[in-house]
Amino acid sequence: MKIKVLLTLTFATAVFSLSAQNKKVHTIVTRYPNPVNTDLPRPKLMVGLVVDQMRWDYLYRYYDRYLAGGFKRMLNEGFTCENTLIPYIPTVTAIGHSSIYTGSVPAIHGIAGNDFIVQATGKSMYCTDDSTVVAVGSTSKAGQMSPRNLLVSTVTDELRLATNFRSKVIGIALKDRGGILPGGHAANAAYWFDDANGAWISSTYYMTELPAWVKDFNASKPAETYLKKDWNTLYPINTYVQSAADNSPKYEGKFAGAEAPTFPIKTSELYKGRAGMIRSTPYGNSMTLDLAKAAIENEKLGAGSVTDFLAVSLSSTDYVGHQFGPNSVEAEDTYLRLDKDLAAFFTYLDGKLGKGNYTVFLSADHGAAHNANYLIDHKIPAGAWKSSSLQTRLNTILEDKYKAKGLVLSLDNYQVNFSNAIIKKENINVESLKYDCIQFLQQEPEIAFAVDMQRVQTATIPDELRTRIQNGYNIQNSGTIQIILKPGWYSGGQTGTTHGTWNPYDAHIPLVFMGWGIKHGSLTRETHMTDIAPTVAELLHIQAPNGNIGTAIGEVLR
Repeated sequence: MKIKVLLTLTFATAVFSLSAQNKKVHTIVTRYPNPVNTDLPRPKLMVGLVVDQMRWDYLYRYYDRYLAGGFKRMLNEGFTCENTLIPYIPTVTAIGHSSIYTGSVPAIHGIAGNDFIVQATGKSMYCTDDSTVVAVGSTSKAGQMSPRNLLVSTVTDELRLATNFRSKVIGIALKDRGGILPGGHAANAAYWFDDANGAWISSTYYMTELPAWVKDFNASKPAETYLKKDWNTLYPINTYVQSAADNSPKYEGKFAGAEAPTFPIKTSELYKGRAGMIRSTPYGNSMTLDLAKAAIENEKLGAGSVTDFLAVSLSSTDYVGHQFGPNSVEAEDTYLRLDKDLAAFFTYLDGKLGKGNYTVFLSADHGAAHNANYLIDHKIPAGAWKSSSLQTRLNTILEDKYKAKGLVLSLDNYQVNFSNAIIKKENINVESLKYDCIQFLQQEPEIAFAVDMQRVQTATIPDELRTRIQNGYNIQNSGTIQIILKPGWYSGGQTGTTHGTWNPYDAHIPLVFMGWGIKHGSLTRETHMTDIAPTVAELLHIQAPNGNIGTAIGEVLR
C-alpha cells in the first residue's frame, strides 16, 4: 500500500514537472517569436598605422607637447603595450612591416632585409621587386613592385579570405614596401609615391589603371603644394627643449642646396622640381594621411556590411631621422606635426564612421640609434662602423689564403654574404672559410660577436641574441655569418642616424590600440611585434596568418 501511494505521488510530481517545463518552453518561444540577430560584431574599419623609425620613448619624449586628440588620445583612451620588442635582427623597414602584418619572422616569411642576397644566385633582391609587372600611373621602374617575395599570408589576406573577399584592403605609404607588404597578396590596391613624376602610383599586380579619385588627387600636385609652404617650426624654436641646438652640422645632414641644417628650411626654393624632397619633411606624412582620407571617401571604406582594412605607413619620420638624427629640432618638430595630423585624422574618422565604430593600432617597424658623434660628445660609447672598408680588408685576407677574389659579396644587414658560385668553382671548404672569417671579425674592436648562422645553438652568446639571430635567418635569403656590433655602434655615416641592430633603441617599439573592442589600460609584460597580427585576428574573429608565430595579447581586448 505504501509503495502504491509513493508511485502515485512520484508520477504526479513528474507530470507536474513536465507540465511546468512545457509552460516554460512555451513562454520562451512566445516571448521571442523572431530569430535572434546572429551578426558577428566587428568594427566597420580596421586601421593599421606604422610610424617608420618611431622609437618607443617618442610616445613620452614629447608627451607634454602632444595635443589631446593625437598620441595622447591613443594613450588615454586606448591600450598601450609598453614593452613590445622586435624578436629578430636585422631591424629594418621591409622586415618590420612584414612581421607586423604576418605575425612571423624572416626565417619563415622570407623578407630578410630591404635588400638581400639570394643565396642560390648571389644576386641582390629588393624586397618588393617584381619584373613581371609594370607601373600604373607612371613609366618609371618604381612601379615594378608587388608582394610576391613575401612567402606567407598577412592578417589583411586572412580578412579577405574570412569574408569571401568582400572586405576591402588598401595599403598606402610613401615607400613602396610600406604600402605593399602590409596589404598582403590579396589587397584590392596598394599605392606608393614616385619621385620621378611626383605622383602616387601602383602596379599591374593590382590594377591596369589608377582610379579616377587617385588621378584627381595627383592632378592637384600635393607634393609641390606642400613644399611651397616652406618648413618652419610649429612652435617658437626656443621652446624645443628636447633637442640639441638647431645648427649642429656635426650631427645633422642638410638638404641639397642648403647652407646649413637650420630652420627655416626654404623648401620652396630648394624644391626645383624634385618632388621626392617631401619625403624628408613632415609634409610627407600629411600628404599620406590626405590620401588615406581620400581612399576612405572614394572607396567607401567602413561603409559596407563587413570590416574593411586600411594599412597606412608614415614614412617621413624615417627619412627625417636618417638625415637629422633623434636629437634634432627637425625630428622633434616632425613628431609634433605628426601628432597634429593624427588628431585631425582621428577626428575625421569619428565624423565619418562614428566614434567607437573603428579600431586603430599604431606601432613602428623599428627604432633608431642616437647619432654616434652626439653620444661620443656626451661621453657615451658609440661609433660609426665602416663596413665597406672592412669588406675590402676581409676579401684581401681571404684572397691571400684561398687564391680567389671577391669571396665576400656583401656585409649588408650586418651579415657576411659569400659568393657561393666562387666557392663551388674553386672547391673551397666552406667550414674553413667561415672559421677564418669569424676569427678575423672577432678581432675587430667594434664587433661584439660574429656568429655562424647554422651553428647559432652552440655559440657562446646570450640567449636573447641567439633567438633573434635564429628568427632573422632565412636560409635562402640571409648571409652566412651574423655580425653583432657593440652597443652604440652602427653601420652608417657621421651625421643623422640609422638602425638595424638588436639594441633597445632599435628594437623597442610603441604598440597602442584604440577604438572598437579595445580596453583602456596598459601592459608592462614583454610582448612582441609578432603579437600584433594574431591580436588583430582575435579581435576580428578570423584566422591568424599562416606563418604566424605570435600570440594574441588578450589583455588588450574588451
